[in-house]
Amino acid sequence: MDGDVSDRKLADRLKALRMERGLSLEALAEDSGVSRATLSRLENAEVSPTAQVLGRLCAAYGLTMSRLMLMVEGEGAAVLRAKDQPVWHDRKSGFTRRAVLPPAQGFAGEVVQGELQPGATITYDREPRSGIEHYFVMLAGAMTFSSGGQSFDLRAGDSLRVKLFGATAFAASADGAKYLIFVV
Repeated sequence: MDGDVSDRKLADRLKALRMERGLSLEALAEDSGVSRATLSRLENAEVSPTAQVLGRLCAAYGLTMSRLMLMVEGEGAAVLRAKDQPVWHDRKSGFTRRAVLPPAQGFAGEVVQGELQPGATITYDREPRSGIEHYFVMLAGAMTFSSGGQSFDLRAGDSLRVKLFGATAFAASADGAKYLIFVV
């Protein structure tokens, strides 16, 4: 198993979420800030979503990106080998997301490894759930993480504990950034 998340599976899950909630494309567009045309193209797997667009949709649905990916990838085993960890790429922003320890039924936490290419920035307009806890551990490079009007400069070996309220941004240094996020 190569672990890559397919655009078709993700598109099908996004459409199913909207339908399960009885939302029209117009209603979801209004709540998420993603255009109706883009939503249609995403649901038909005509385009790949960016991290920012997925962030907007997850916020509209009240889900973390990991919970959305769980719906796409299915429940993982108690032991998840590195080669089997689901990986998703946002080629546009230069962001790679690896579900090191995906969410699971009956467990509150999850671990995600993020990697941003040099100079890459991803932003999210709002958090998936007000006050969601993130625990960062920087593995390599450096980045500035911003949330709730505060900015934190993080370098390899640094850690950060924060609750998310409002918009967030991840801005990699010229060396890029590789980090773990423990989400509770």
